[in-house]
Amino acid sequence: MEPDACYTEKAEVLKALAHPLRLRIVHGLLKNGCRNVSCMEEGTGQSQSCISQHLTRLKAAGVVRSARSGNEVYYEIADRQVAGLIAALFGDREEEYQ
Repeated sequence: MEPDACYTEKAEVLKALAHPLRLRIVHGLLKNGCRNVSCMEEGTGQSQSCISQHLTRLKAAGVVRSARSGNEVYYEIADRQVAGLIAALFGDREEEYQ
């Protein structure tokens, strides 16, 4: 990968994480594992549409991925490098993450 492309890709990840709710979603996924929007609603107190918009941004940046199971869509962290970044931000140990 070209050096400039690498920096651009990493900057996109950082931009995607640069919102309190998106950080909360990513941190929750790392701590609790694969989850659906309903679980995230309960955990954050935000509406389904609000969470879905933020998940779309995270998915576009390659931070999360989704998988359908019946009528539900479950999300998980797509880029394990994000775990190290989040652990550093929150003072967690990466080994604690799912």
